[in-house]
Amino acid sequence: MITFYPGPSKVYPEVEQFISEAFASGLISANHRSEVFMQLLEKTIADLKAKLDIPAGYEVYLVSSATECWEIIAQSLLIDSSLHIYNGAFGEKWMEYTHRISLRTSDAAFGLNETLLMDRSAVFSRNELICVTHNETSNGTKIPEDFLLDIRKKVDNLIAVDATSSMAGVVLPWENADVWYASVQKCFGLPAGLAVMVVSPKAIERAIQVGERKHYNSLLFIRDNFLKFQTPFTPNILGIYLLGKVMQQVPAIEQTDKQTRRRAHDWYAFLLENGYELVVENTAVRSDTVIAVRETKERISELKGAAKREGITLGNGYGKEKDTSFRIANFPAISDAEIATLKAFLVKMAAY
Repeated sequence: MITFYPGPSKVYPEVEQFISEAFASGLISANHRSEVFMQLLEKTIADLKAKLDIPAGYEVYLVSSATECWEIIAQSLLIDSSLHIYNGAFGEKWMEYTHRISLRTSDAAFGLNETLLMDRSAVFSRNELICVTHNETSNGTKIPEDFLLDIRKKVDNLIAVDATSSMAGVVLPWENADVWYASVQKCFGLPAGLAVMVVSPKAIERAIQVGERKHYNSLLFIRDNFLKFQTPFTPNILGIYLLGKVMQQVPAIEQTDKQTRRRAHDWYAFLLENGYELVVENTAVRSDTVIAVRETKERISELKGAAKREGITLGNGYGKEKDTSFRIANFPAISDAEIATLKAFLVKMAAY
């Protein structure tokens, strides 16, 4: 099957060979306090920072999932409250989960086609954590390019960003936020079960100020271990190995970004030319990595059924758009030939 599901999505084909190499090397049976594991973790983080152009002062931790990052942030970085700025299901879920832990959340929901602008009249508590979803997987939107910079210029608050559908697919403005996180089953082209968390010196200062050490995944406990290239729990060693191997093979993020944006431009033009309706009408907030197409429930069922018969998996709709959309992943691991196959299918189906 050719999969365009937006997570878990297609893994790089080389991963099959990497798994065999990992098994043959004995690394996946290594003790996670051993020298061989610590060398693996150190090199993986170094390669990740180099390929994604992460600032030198930012630290990288590997955890189980983006959902776990919600928990880490809520436990270890909140003082007053968190403000969640979102327009879709995953941004809302982040807020709801944080509220269960801290009971101190507020929201600033905005419309699907709204070009998000910084509210110049907004007043923030100095200790309020601002939470933003960079790409909303559920509906195929993204925040405007300068939005995080705009917040940075106005306030000195800590900013956390869910970049699950964009990290490793596009260039990220790392220094315009303090915590970035993403699971690897999307733009990283890897199997699920691992997440990358990128943390600024300012966020580390906040964690020290909060001083929370009650959980196995408390940020300070994670950091204590990662500074020694260890982990606070038995890690997904195979996932870490595969992440390192993929980081060695992929081009620099600037090159990947160009490919992602070019493909997104081509996808949007193609869909409109062939009579498909886009969920996101505002071009300024259309995601480059997850493309959402609007159809009737009956038509979606027809399209997905026909695609499956031809060996193609389309993404379901999600959240409010669950029954009236399907989604197409535009992730780096997907090949041009696979994209051409899907486009040929959609052209054929447009005639029916």
